[in-house]
Amino acid sequence: MEEHKTQINKLYFKAFRAIDNREGCMKFIEGHTHVLEIFGITKITSANIDWVLNPGVYVVLVSAEENGKALAGSRVHIADGIIPLPVETAVGDMDNRIYDMVAERVANGTGELCGVWNSWEIAGLGIGSWVLSQITVALSSLIGLQSLFGLTAPATYRNAVRGGFRVVKEIGINGKFYYPKEDLTATVVLNDELDTLPTATQESHDFVMALRKDPKQTVTLPNKTNDGFIDMHIDIVI
Repeated sequence: MEEHKTQINKLYFKAFRAIDNREGCMKFIEGHTHVLEIFGITKITSANIDWVLNPGVYVVLVSAEENGKALAGSRVHIADGIIPLPVETAVGDMDNRIYDMVAERVANGTGELCGVWNSWEIAGLGIGSWVLSQITVALSSLIGLQSLFGLTAPATYRNAVRGGFRVVKEIGINGKFYYPKEDLTATVVLNDELDTLPTATQESHDFVMALRKDPKQTVTLPNKTNDGFIDMHIDIVI
């Protein structure tokens, strides 16, 4: 019998420092691991769970109820010059120029948007992954970052570009790498102007700027799956 999705009218986006919310981290890991297993991906650097104890990691968790099961998530890792960013671990052996690119930005505040995933329950809503990405960019600015790296799959590349990221064509094959498997590609992207987001779409720019001014708010957006609307409850705790 065909399985039907539960109609979702609310989503809760909560951002927090990893070491301050162990329960939230465990929900993130459970959901992310399940999604990766569905696609047969077992070796991916952003799935390493050592980040739970890293004081420089922040998490965005998405649920349909307050403090409910994780339906999607993302993370920001702050570069400290000691612990490599996931992107460095992922592609450094293939092109060591990534190390210099990160190192030269550490002093001014840089990091990585990584571990982006969503479950089948919210796939196709047309807003979950985009909103998640923009909230993570806003969070990155609020914790003092001036630039942000990313390693995008083909499915997340479009949202990165909409949010003001550029492809790092200086490394790999015009920014692309065969990762995490030989039959899959990932693209390294970089946003060097988090303060102003000059190349972001107007929609993304305005959304991020509004979140910086008020990190706790409710936004109502169209829901593509049922011709209705979804209330996005956003709470960024830093």
